[in-house]
Amino acid sequence: MPWKSKGVKAEAADAVGARLARQATVEVAGVLGKRDMSRADLARLMGVSPGRVSQILSGDENLTLRSLAAVAEALELDVRISFVEPKAVPQDVTTMRHGGSDAYVYTH
Repeated sequence: MPWKSKGVKAEAADAVGARLARQATVEVAGVLGKRDMSRADLARLMGVSPGRVSQILSGDENLTLRSLAAVAEALELDVRISFVEPKAVPQDVTTMRHGGSDAYVYTH
């Protein structure tokens, strides 16, 4: 039996999932930078190994909400998820293409 394609909708969902995972890990890296914290510091706060933190922050599309919640809890932050209209990019945002995905740079 030949290998079956996931289908266009599943592939699109995978791409969106990967983009969301990258966005989340960039956000966490930004928080760590602002707090002058390392991944080892975050691991200590979470009670996990530095390797586990690296796994979480790898940008893998399999990043779970549970993992994000654990990071947020360790950093004493809340996580907010919003659903917005497709292609709705604020006017103060520049869209850049990188590796086949969009990246947004806020230009306040």
